[in-house]
Amino acid sequence: MQTSAEKVKLHSGKLPFGIKLGFGIGDLGGNLFFTMMGFYLLFFMTDVVGLAAGLAGTALMIGKIWDAVTDPAVGFISDRTRTRWGRRRPYMFVGSLLLFVAMILMFTAPGYETQAQLFIWAAVMYSLLCTAYTLVNIPYGALTPELTTDYNERTVLNAYRMSSAVVGTLLGAGLVLPLVGMAASVKAGWTLSGTVMGAVMMVTALITVFSVREPAHREAPVAQNIIKSYTQVLGMKTFLTCLIPWTMHITGVTIIQGALLYFYIHIFGSEAGFQLALVALLLTSIIFIPIWTVISTKIGKKLSYNLGMLIVAFVVLILFLVGHRVPVEMTYLIMALAGVGFATQYVMPYSIIPDVVEYDYAENGVRREGVFYGLWTLTSKIGQAFAIALTGWILSAFGYIPDVTQTELSLLGIRLLCGPIPILFFITGIVVLSFYPITRKKYQEILDRTALRDGR
Repeated sequence: MQTSAEKVKLHSGKLPFGIKLGFGIGDLGGNLFFTMMGFYLLFFMTDVVGLAAGLAGTALMIGKIWDAVTDPAVGFISDRTRTRWGRRRPYMFVGSLLLFVAMILMFTAPGYETQAQLFIWAAVMYSLLCTAYTLVNIPYGALTPELTTDYNERTVLNAYRMSSAVVGTLLGAGLVLPLVGMAASVKAGWTLSGTVMGAVMMVTALITVFSVREPAHREAPVAQNIIKSYTQVLGMKTFLTCLIPWTMHITGVTIIQGALLYFYIHIFGSEAGFQLALVALLLTSIIFIPIWTVISTKIGKKLSYNLGMLIVAFVVLILFLVGHRVPVEMTYLIMALAGVGFATQYVMPYSIIPDVVEYDYAENGVRREGVFYGLWTLTSKIGQAFAIALTGWILSAFGYIPDVTQTELSLLGIRLLCGPIPILFFITGIVVLSFYPITRKKYQEILDRTALRDGR
């Protein structure tokens, strides 16, 4: 007997607006999480909790490594799950509730006094928070290839998703610090901010859970051996040529995220300037997400992605060279220019990975979306872990001390984190992605092969 989830058919053409919107809004909370962790968590640890920068970076790296370990497990398990509510949504439901609680705990500064106690608390609490997020994010990502097989419609679907993601980032950029300022004390303000943002993450995930029913699963074997499955997937050159660029780009972005608040506070003395810079970046990204979506239908996803990240690398170089010498208002223009290219980071990687999933099925006859998305997030989180730790280590190495006037050396360290260091990761990603082989024509050949395999 078919369940209610199994009666929903997989779309081969355009998706209904309600499905696009219901699916897309799930990443509003997802990217709000990304914003909170990327832009604020290291600063919260060093300047509010009082953990030394090097220790803070290392503690957060431990949490991210744990996060990377749990991702493949959740992806593999969700691939094999069969319930009346589908494979993915039960995990999203439970994870959203846990995420709300964990956000409150994470942004409530403990009463510990020693650096060792604070270090252990930070590592454990961040690991718990990341586990809750994994239960939401991995199944959510794995829904993408299950909703439609259309090459261009997947780009459109992810444009909805990433437009919501930018809104989530805007909320993080515009509301976190004002919420902190509303409370009687700084520590209480961060707890308030964590509570509100955690509630938004929970609600948006639940909207996706209740508005997007999972389609019927095509009859195909699923991966039975987790080690063998991941080894096979990691041996696919087609997958590696998009996985490595994604990891490089997310590492570079995370480095900039972690350093940007320090940049505006210690170079310009302006938290408000940081918020306005983020708004400039993200508003431009919102505007250019649909533009890049159209461009990609003309020149392809790979070239669009490479052009976008090349723009980001060039603009970041400008920020490093002149950002500390010009009025703060000029940096808003620089950030807006970065948003032109940064929009591709929101759309292109998430429209590329479903094509690789379909390629795997055409080649091997196995459905393992969760495996791909588990690895996708595993490597990105390893990149994020390294980026967060590297940021903390460089701040310490260049003599950063909270709540004091920074030396020229420490300011140089902050500038390097907003310039040459992430650029190295961007350029590496651009070079590797140039070898990615799936074009629109190639993808149609893949669909023809899957049709034969399915007997259609």
